Amino acid sequence: MKNGLLLLVMGLGLFACQRDNVMEQNQWGTIFKNQGIDSACFELSDNSHDQILLYNLHRCSQRYSPASTFKIVNSLIALETNIAKDEKLMIPWDGQIRRESWNKDMNMREAFEVSCLPYYQELARRIGRTEMQRWIDTIRYGNKLIGGAIDQFWLNDTLQISPDEQVGLMKKLYFDKLPFSQRSHRIVRSLMLREDSASYKLYYKTGNTMNSQRIQAWIVGFVERIEKQKGILTKQDEVNYRPYFFAMHFETPDTSMDYAGVSINTLKEILRERKIIPSPR
Repeated sequence: MKNGLLLLVMGLGLFACQRDNVMEQNQWGTIFKNQGIDSACFELSDNSHDQILLYNLHRCSQRYSPASTFKIVNSLIALETNIAKDEKLMIPWDGQIRRESWNKDMNMREAFEVSCLPYYQELARRIGRTEMQRWIDTIRYGNKLIGGAIDQFWLNDTLQISPDEQVGLMKKLYFDKLPFSQRSHRIVRSLMLREDSASYKLYYKTGNTMNSQRIQAWIVGFVERIEKQKGILTKQDEVNYRPYFFAMHFETPDTSMDYAGVSINTLKEILRERKIIPSPR
């Protein structure tokens, strides 16, 4: 176990400078089991305290197909290359019957919200293989492989990324540290915003693929805990935003599972356990 911890710390170049700030959270296994999941991992970066909290060290360093979480980077590249001038880019429905929520013309914001695969496949085709590869190389996304199918590589195990690398990506996205304009960062963060309350803001993207008759599911993003206090010098009310970055991946043979709902519920249970978001009244 010590060797596994050391290897993971070595891979956490964005966050960890010492082993003491990486802490295993084995109790999170109970949360997953209560959701019917027995093969999972979770990584949480507490930026304010420079801590990495982990469940399942080995899986956090393994790479998997990003599935729909790649829509985050796909959006960034489309915006930066002006393929999409903004999130209002409309792509017409091709007329093929799929999920009901996909069967219409839609813009990027709408497509991101319902995770519309055909929209993002067309976006990738417009970006093109050369430009897509250049940006994936530039941001060092996972294994950096896209193969020959420009509209399939994030779904078919060609491109892979680890939960640890996803957390690094989320941190860079939050702090405008990716090689994109501040505007592109800002727009994509706004696409990811799912809950906006008085005590926290929750940003995320889910995703899933089918592999060997097993669902592989993701949820990646960040949460801002909102803290209000009196300024020491000004004595005025001040608002502080405490960011936490997360990535969760799990597998299940239950192909009927509502993977997105389970991902969100599990995420919130862990955030409540850490007192990052409040428990429901």
